[in-house]
Parts: sequence; C-alpha cells; structure tokens
Amino acid sequence: MTPTVILSTIWLVLEYAMKIIAIGVVPENRRPSSSSAWLLLILFLPVVGFPLYWLIGSPWVTGRRQQVQQQADEIIRTHALGLPLIPEGADASQGLDGVIAMNRDLTGLPCMTGEIHGLLADAADTYAAMAEAVDGATRYVHVEFYIMAWDATTDVFFQALAAAVKRGVKVRLLVDQLGSQKYPGWREFGRRLTAIGVEWRLMMPIDLLRGRWRRPDLRNHRKLLVVDGERALVGSHNVIDPSYGSRRNEQIGRRWHDLSVVVSGDIVLEVEAVFAMDWYTESGERLDPAEHFIDKPDLIPGGSVNAMQLVPSGPGYPTQPNHRMFIALMYLAEETITIASPYFVPDESLLTALTSAVYRGVHVELYVGAEADQFVVGHAQRSYYEALLEAGVQIYLYPAPAVLHSKYMTVDDKVGVIGSSNMDYRSFALDYEIMLMAFDGNLVDLLHRNDAHYRQVSTVLTLEEWRQRPWYEKYVNNVCRLTSALM
Repeated sequence: MTPTVILSTIWLVLEYAMKIIAIGVVPENRRPSSSSAWLLLILFLPVVGFPLYWLIGSPWVTGRRQQVQQQADEIIRTHALGLPLIPEGADASQGLDGVIAMNRDLTGLPCMTGEIHGLLADAADTYAAMAEAVDGATRYVHVEFYIMAWDATTDVFFQALAAAVKRGVKVRLLVDQLGSQKYPGWREFGRRLTAIGVEWRLMMPIDLLRGRWRRPDLRNHRKLLVVDGERALVGSHNVIDPSYGSRRNEQIGRRWHDLSVVVSGDIVLEVEAVFAMDWYTESGERLDPAEHFIDKPDLIPGGSVNAMQLVPSGPGYPTQPNHRMFIALMYLAEETITIASPYFVPDESLLTALTSAVYRGVHVELYVGAEADQFVVGHAQRSYYEALLEAGVQIYLYPAPAVLHSKYMTVDDKVGVIGSSNMDYRSFALDYEIMLMAFDGNLVDLLHRNDAHYRQVSTVLTLEEWRQRPWYEKYVNNVCRLTSALM
C-alpha cells in the first residue's frame, strides 16, 4: 500500500470513530434541537465539529466556578431557612405559589418584599438616576454590567463614582471582558477606573499570556447596581451610549431601547447576594455579611410595594431556572401574556407553552424589533414567526432603526418579570442572567403601560404578509435557526 492509501485509510477510520463516538456522547443531558445541530455539524464536518464540540459543547461550568456556585447556593439556602414561602400579606394563589417554590428550590432565593421606585427607559435618564443614587451613597456602591463604556452619555455616572470614592465610599465594579472590549475607549477604561479609585475586576477574563482561559461562549450578561444595600437597579440597560459607540448607528438613528427597574427593601439583599457571589468568583474577596446583608423593615405588599423574587441563572445552574420560570408562568396564564425580547428563539418546550396558551384562549402579544442587531439570532428568531402567527400570537414589530432591547414578561394582571434574560438558548444556559419576578404590587401595571407604548409605535405583523416573504429569506432563517441551537 502506498503512503497516500495508508493515510487515507487512517483518516477514514478516525472520521468514522469520531462520528460513532459523537452519536453516543452528544445527546447526553442535552435538548434534542441542540443535539441534532451538533450531530449535523460533526457528521458533515468532523474536522471542525468534533474539536469545537469538545471546546464549547458543554453548557455548564466546571472546576472552581462550579464549586463557588455550589458553595454560594448552600450559604443562601442556610440563611433562608425559616423564611416563609410567601411574604406576609401577599397573595400567591392560582398556582403562583408553585412557581415561587420552584424558583426557591432551584436558586435558594426566597420570595421577599420590595418597593418599586419606577421604570427607566431613556438611557440618559437611566444614567442620571444611577448617578443620583450613587451621590447619596455613604458606605459602598456595587456595579455589575455586561457592557460598559466611559463616553459622553455615561460620563455622569462615572463622575458620580469618582465623587463617591473621594467621600470615602467603597466602589466595586464588575464588567464582562468580551462583552465590553470591542467598544470605543476600552483600552483606557480600566486605567480610568483605577485612576478614580474604583476597585474593579473583569468577569470571565481571557488572557492567554497570563494563563487565564475561560470559555469564550460563556459570558456574564447580568446588569445590576446596588447602593449601600438600600437601593438596587436591575434590567436590560448596559452602561454605554444607546448608539453603542458606532458612527453608523448615529447616522442612521439606530439606538438601543431598554427598560430597567429601581427597587428598595428586602429584595435588595438578593441582588446583593448575586453580586457578592460574582465578586468572590472574580476577586477572591468575601463580602462581610455584617456590612452588606442587613435586615430591613418588613413591608406589606400593595401599591408600590411588591412581593418579589430574584431568579439568577447561568452556566452554574444546570436546571435553567429562568427557562423553567418563563414556561411555568405561561401555563398559569388565563387572560393575557405579553413578552418583550430582543432575541426570541424558543426551544420546543417554550414554544409549546406559548402556543398552548393561545389555544386555551389567552391573548398573547410578542414585542420584537423589526430589525435585529445580530444576524444569526435575528434570522433564527424570524424562523418561528409563522408557527407563532398560525397559533394566534400577535407579533408587534418595533420600528427600525431602533433596537428593542427590553426584556420582560407579564401574565394576566398578576405577575411581571423584568431583567437581563433574553428568551433564547444563550440566556437559558450560556450566559449568567438575573430576572426579577414581582406580584401583588404595581410592577405588572407599570409594564402594561409600557406595553401600551410599544403597541402604539409598533406595526402588527400578519400571517398573510409573512407568508409572502421570498424563498431565500426563508432559507436563511431556517439555516440560522439550526445554527442558533449551537450557541
């Protein structure tokens, strides 16, 4: 046999060995859609698919990060012992108590009370409100965002941090490296933070020269601010100009439209706990419970006071708490469901829950952008429109060039959920997220008012209109739908 024949034979044996191994390994504890996508890639392009699978195929973290997550969960569960399932005076009837119990079992975080101080939509108003909260800080400020940039729009916030440090306030800041480093000013960002006295760390850092390697597909997508343990902000805003530092975006008027909520009360303890876990993971510093976890007066739900539960999720939570919460709430709906999500790429279970709600007679509204800022996810999302429209979901297209980036859901007049999580596989399994669920107060009313605004400015997509799209667009949508299951 010639060397060429020998090499070809060896390669053929290796190729089939990889394919046979993949068939038995890839489907383990994995969604069918994700398994199919990985297997197709490996079977058609084994040289690319097999190494890529071993590099990023698992959606879960291992090693130290997994240990930190488990330790933090145990500490939270210990501190929550003895707390009631539902705060005194709250009404969690019609099955909501089961959702609360599930969330607590999966994350350890109990249902508490908190007061809402308003929703924030406009970026400049949001950063001004954040700066105002920091201006009132006397002890510490904790900042954690996926994307941050010190630009003309966000300067008011960073100047507030600088002034706080000068007053003797401790400022800790977490920023995702891959999420932020592609935006203008990144090279100077860390130096500027250090210069004003902020203690900061990168989340999920990658620095091969220093032996720091993290899965590039696993990111920390959380967005939160805590001031003195008294007030917190969670939502979808990143700390960056709403044009995301792009001249082209400015020229065409493309701006990201977000929604965040400001809260006080016991619920701030849970936001603080999430930050403490992430800070310890990246810095090794344990926050002093005596300083950062101080009990607050109990509030009775009603008006601006809500019963609340924070639901963190991410690679450290194999049970995907946010995904399960969304689905469970959809099955509780009796009258209405509204969803705003920039990236709506449901798996089989979520799609079934949403369309089943329509078949039960529930009125379902989905608010998405007419144009997406990400090619693959945007087209993958569009591949689901026909099934949704056929079931009777009303799809509202938020007008371009704006990018609808809000992330929330309401069910009936009962419960609202707002935070950082999209409704796609990345937010369910690959990104660290937080969602705030609230009921028996005014959050759901505030979100319904926001629905009315979105409804007024958006265009309704009809099934007849959607079926007239060209064949090549359908093809691209379906290819991206398959690819999205890998991400």
